[in-house]
Amino acid sequence: MIAELAPLFTGEFAHYRDIMALPDDPRPAIPATDVVTPDGLEARLMAYAPDCADGDRRALVSQWSRTYFLRLTVPTVAASLVLGWRLPVAFETLQIIIGDDGLPEGFKLPHAGERWSAAPDGPFERFSDLLDGNFTPFIEGLVGQVKVSRKVLWSNAGNYFEWLVSMMAKVPLPAAMIEDGQALIETARRPDGSRNPMYQPVRYVERQSGPSPLRQRRHCCVRYLLPELALCENCPHIDRPPAGARLPETV
Repeated sequence: MIAELAPLFTGEFAHYRDIMALPDDPRPAIPATDVVTPDGLEARLMAYAPDCADGDRRALVSQWSRTYFLRLTVPTVAASLVLGWRLPVAFETLQIIIGDDGLPEGFKLPHAGERWSAAPDGPFERFSDLLDGNFTPFIEGLVGQVKVSRKVLWSNAGNYFEWLVSMMAKVPLPAAMIEDGQALIETARRPDGSRNPMYQPVRYVERQSGPSPLRQRRHCCVRYLLPELALCENCPHIDRPPAGARLPETV
């Protein structure tokens, strides 16, 4: 792991300690840019779900991206908020370590990163490397290969970002430490006036039966298009499932 990140990964976050690595890590890796080429994407999807060779590509891409977003978001955001550490996660220089299950297991960075020399000017500067340098080209690359909605993919990213910030708020950490994380998902517009795709990715819904309030995504990840998979526990369709969709047992 990257030594500077060691203080982050203890207790329930210990299993994230080996996600971020340097070029000398012996685990095989592929350039992240390979994933958004026709052959590269198809190879990744088939390694992940060989039994779904004829499955809906939108759903497969969405499911694969969820692990990518989760594993990239947790160490990158935690390092920035807690340690003031800026990781070099630009899509063009990132390498992805693929696990035996065909999903992203970790990432090789070109170097260990550096501490912010001055406090970032708000959430969009703090997370620019992650949002503009990685999520945007990754999502646009996937959309260029498969007709999956951008909203679906940004919702996958926002779901994990909101989950992490909420978890950090419960630790608890000083409010000022996680302020930029909360501001990112509570601000509708970016400084240039454009829409913030990370705005309010989830909502907490009161229900008459079952878990309430339910932490619910604003946009579905479309996994129901794969008959083998039940709806997520935080699916927006829980109370009105699409035809043929299976409900998760816990909800």
